Amino acid sequence: MSPVRRCSRTACGRPAVATLTYVYADSTAVLGPLATYAEPHCYDLCSEHSERLTAPRGWEVVRLATDSGPVRPSGDDLEALANAVREAARPQERAAGGGAARDIDPMEVARRGHLRVLRSPES
Repeated sequence: MSPVRRCSRTACGRPAVATLTYVYADSTAVLGPLATYAEPHCYDLCSEHSERLTAPRGWEVVRLATDSGPVRPSGDDLEALANAVREAARPQERAAGGGAARDIDPMEVARRGHLRVLRSPES
């Protein structure tokens, strides 16, 4: 099976870019970005079929913003990711005496990220 989801329209093999959902109680057809998972009550549509979509008479079509192009990380995203990795790799500094006393556990021997090494209760 192909990892790319295809348009739900018969005989259309183009990749899906949007998801159509009918809200029967409100007589509304909602066309939005491609859903994360394929749902049995939703229809995946290619760009051509999503642009030409019409709803039954008396129904309203709600078009949510869709981005037809691939999402690429910006320079700011990559810089933020690099800063987060640097921060996570930096050893935690302990303030001697001047720091917050509630952060220092007498049973704690060492810390690495969110993990702690505790002293044995017998010692």
